[in-house]
Amino acid sequence: MVDTIRRAKRITLAELNDRWLHTYLSEGVPLSRTTFNRHRAEVEEIFGVTIGCDGDNCYYIVDDDLLRSDTVQQWMLSTLTVSNIVGEARGLHDRILLESIPTEGEILRQVVEAMQRSVIVKIRYRRYGHNEDSEWVVEPYCIKLFRRRWYLLCHNEKGYMVLSFDRMNSFEITEKSFTIDPKFDAEAYFSEYFGVMSDDRVPMQRIVLRAYGKERFSMRDLPLHHSQKMINEAEDYIDYELRLRPTSDFLAQLLSRGKWVKVIEPEEMAQRVEELHREAI
Repeated sequence: MVDTIRRAKRITLAELNDRWLHTYLSEGVPLSRTTFNRHRAEVEEIFGVTIGCDGDNCYYIVDDDLLRSDTVQQWMLSTLTVSNIVGEARGLHDRILLESIPTEGEILRQVVEAMQRSVIVKIRYRRYGHNEDSEWVVEPYCIKLFRRRWYLLCHNEKGYMVLSFDRMNSFEITEKSFTIDPKFDAEAYFSEYFGVMSDDRVPMQRIVLRAYGKERFSMRDLPLHHSQKMINEAEDYIDYELRLRPTSDFLAQLLSRGKWVKVIEPEEMAQRVEELHREAI
């Protein structure tokens, strides 16, 4: 219902009911006003999204910003929408191929509980390349899904660190509480980085990338970073400007695009990417 109203911008209950009857979910039963109003209340409770009604008796999403691409509400909505679409196409189950994402359900539940209670956790963790676990006693600050993996941003006396769920061998919730830094903003913390790798020793830089072939359109439609903007367009390439801290995961992204992306600025990064390509060869 949220997805339908959002795509329509404005829609009457009669129009909504007509679309409802064309889905397998309806089983041919019309959407009554009482049921609709109950769903409106549930939508606000589950998603925090309010469905308003204007003077023409048209329904709309009051705060559409809540459903931008990087919010929890949008992630939940997208997941449920895909589930509904696939559910309606049950006869095509062998022709719809999906990418699996490790759920890490039990750890995710425990992490969320620890964050809700603001309590310290003990994690036995094995880094790549190590044969033994290390134990971390940390304050769980936020979780982030990136490239099909869940990550926990946590904090202790040494500062912030990011731990991957799939490398946690045990997770224990303690009874020792902590107070999160009131100035902490999860979205702002990662805003200067490409993915989940963070290192404030890497300086902020203005980066200019030149994209060729189909990559120029792919980067336009799926920006690498929220700061990305097009600054020049020629017949066979487009230049994009980004401002971020180029950690190793960002360099890995550039390498993965091969000859289709060239670093124009800064020169030091262009040289580093060239060196990495030569090492690969």
